[in-house]
Amino acid sequence: MSGVWQAMARAPHRFLLSGWPLRCLLYLLGSVVVAVGLLMALIAGILFPPAVVFLGLPVGALERRRLRILDRVPMPSPHPVPKPGLGGWFRSRLGEGATWRELIYVLALASVLLLVDLVSLGLLVDCLIVAAAPVFVQAGVPFQFGDLVVDTRGEALAATAFAVPATAVGLYALSAVAATQAAFARWLLAPRDAELNRRVEELSQSQKRLVDAFEAERRRIERDLHDGAQQHLVLLAMTLGLARLEVGDGKAAHLLEDAQRQARQALASIRELIHGIHPQVLTDLGLPAAVGELAERCQVPVVIDLPLDRRLPAAVETTAYFVVCEALTNAVRHAGASRITVSGRITRYVLTLTVTDDGRGGADPATGTGLRGLADRTAVMDGTFTVTSPAGGPTTLRVDLPCGLT
Repeated sequence: MSGVWQAMARAPHRFLLSGWPLRCLLYLLGSVVVAVGLLMALIAGILFPPAVVFLGLPVGALERRRLRILDRVPMPSPHPVPKPGLGGWFRSRLGEGATWRELIYVLALASVLLLVDLVSLGLLVDCLIVAAAPVFVQAGVPFQFGDLVVDTRGEALAATAFAVPATAVGLYALSAVAATQAAFARWLLAPRDAELNRRVEELSQSQKRLVDAFEAERRRIERDLHDGAQQHLVLLAMTLGLARLEVGDGKAAHLLEDAQRQARQALASIRELIHGIHPQVLTDLGLPAAVGELAERCQVPVVIDLPLDRRLPAAVETTAYFVVCEALTNAVRHAGASRITVSGRITRYVLTLTVTDDGRGGADPATGTGLRGLADRTAVMDGTFTVTSPAGGPTTLRVDLPCGLT
């Protein structure tokens, strides 16, 4: 891994005192444990060969997590979401290059890599045993290493003098082996560019489905409020008015009049709520008409320059509308603006919408939930949201939204 190599190159004299040798040792020990288990599974899998094909799936997931020992950057899975059903899962996995790369890694880990790891760890253990020769001699136990017999203190110290630098070299070599093996694992188990592009495309499609579902649910709530609660309140206000006429003057008439007034207030609140969820004029006439209605209701003059000659996708119109709505609200309530300009153009299938006011400026998306919400809403549509608001003004909000028009 690049982290191990960089640590060796940056400070080779301090490498052995860092945590890298221990991390490399733990990585190789874990590789041996996994490889031995895989070897047993492969031997057992001879009786059921189809199981061997999918053995790389859990091993790949485990190895991507184990790589965090040497590289703290997480590695994403190369596998996309499979097709529904058991058959769809099998077809998806068998058709992926990642499944076969993971199988190649399993075979390599259970054979060549296991042998290399055992040799590397064995040599390091031998060096440590030789370095401990004085301990054996001091305990009165003759130390024998192969054909070499060490039974005196001088011979033991000589063996230690040879084994200590050999152990240091062994730790460097073991770390290099671990780094090389981890790089090989990352090369096989990391997603390819095509797989990452496919994942991005799937996420984009999923995001679009979520946006569409959110818009559909919002319109359903608007319709239920319009056709349900609003109509009941209208009938309630009419019934209270008729009841007040029937009872004539008196205390009951005053109570009915007060109840009718509260019903009208509730009806006005419901209408404002419906308009805030999704104004009907936006659905019927499009963005320019909806922005014009906002301008008529605004407390300061609004100049509109929005020459759109066609309807935009519903999600784009909704996002643009709420950007203008929030911008007008901020300009009136917080900026003290006396004039606002709303302009928009479609260029190369991208709607560019700007809202400029002559207020006091100083708007910052990082400190306001309204502007931050607009930035999030725009990001969901794969658009960009920028705010230019120097102290003293003017403030300009700009939104670029892909329209998907062809």
